[in-house]
Parts: sequence; C-alpha cells; structure tokens
Amino acid sequence: MARDSSATKARLLDAAFSEFAAYGIAGARVDRIAEAAQANKRLIYVYYGNKEQLFDAVLQRALETGSESVPFDAEDLPGYVGAVFDHLVARPDLMRLVQWKQLERPGITEAEAESYRGKLAAVERAQAAGLIDPGLDPADLLTLVMGLAQAWTGAAGVAASDGTAPEGAASDGTASDSAMPGDTPAVGTPAVGTPAVATPAGGPAVAWSPDRLARHRETVVESVRRLIRPA
Repeated sequence: MARDSSATKARLLDAAFSEFAAYGIAGARVDRIAEAAQANKRLIYVYYGNKEQLFDAVLQRALETGSESVPFDAEDLPGYVGAVFDHLVARPDLMRLVQWKQLERPGITEAEAESYRGKLAAVERAQAAGLIDPGLDPADLLTLVMGLAQAWTGAAGVAASDGTAPEGAASDGTASDSAMPGDTPAVGTPAVGTPAVATPAGGPAVAWSPDRLARHRETVVESVRRLIRPA
C-alpha cells in the first residue's frame, strides 16, 4: 500500500509540474492534474492540502533535483555556470515554473534561504583560497552568475532589432521544425523546437539553434571566468 501511495504522489507531482509550468498557479486546474496523473482528485487535497501547497511541493522537488544534478561548486564557478546553463536548456519548463513562482508567490522559503547562505559561505571560502577575486561581494557575484546562466531564457522570445524573428524561429513566431530536439514539452507549449521559452505573459515560444546556444554558453562561461579572476 505504501508503494502505491508513493507512486501516486510521484505521478501527481509530475503532472502538476507540467500543469504549473504551462499555466501558473491561478491558471492550473486540479482536474487536469488528476486526470494526467490517473489519480483521484481528492488525493491532491489529502496529500498536499490545496493547490498552492501542491505548487510549493512541486517547486521544492524541482529545486532539489536541480541541486543534485548540478551541485554548487564555488571552486569552479565557470564550470558550474556552464552546467546550470545546460540543465536549463534541457528543462525549459523548469525556468517557466520559476518565473511563475516569482510572479505569483514572491519571496523565498527558509529552505531557499538556507541554500543561498551555503552558497555565500562557499564563495567566501573560495575567495580566501585565492580562487575568486576577494574584492567581489559574494552576494553580487552570485546574482551575476545566476543571471548569466539564465539570460538566454529571457532573450529567446525577443525579436531582432529589425523586427524579424530570432534565429531558429518560424515566421509566425512559433518554434521551427529544424530546432534542436529535447525533452517532451509541457502542456500548452510547442511540440517541436526545444529549447523554447514561452513567457508567463503569454509571449510566443521561440527556439534557439544549437549553434546559437553553443556560442551563448561559451560567452557565459568565459564571462564568469574573467569576472572572478583575481587581480
């Protein structure tokens, strides 16, 4: 019985991840989550209380999975930022989930605050060891590093200065068939052209070509390498 309960919870969390990434908290529907998970809707309330608490559980699991997949490494920040970049390229739905969280549930949890404090302490140790410029404020450095790792997700839906669609996009603003394949998109997102970023505001999902992503990644990694270089 316990095994069945764990399997049901896992299916609910997986289905809720896709639903929340596509629609946010306000737009998500527990009926769709239960149907996708092949579970009784009542179990959502039994296991998680309400829709907001379910969202919190989904986000917490996603962040824990990300931390396990890409452990923070203050001794190799260029390598870390590259790994974060790769993780987000493979999971554009995760970035959408985080964006919905920032819009609908601003603020940080105690678990997030604890994780952040641990990163600050690791950066300070790396500075003391001479691996990072000691003149940099650890909090500012973390903000810059994470901003660089995520920058492509915001730029992906922006048209070029001449008004044309970005590289890899079809003329109607949707992702092109020739774009890089990836994970199955979440509900409500294009079926082709990943990584494709659809903003919570409802903007078009637009894919980047593999070459463009590679160039951007290289620039991000090199930027962090130069940023932290001791004087």
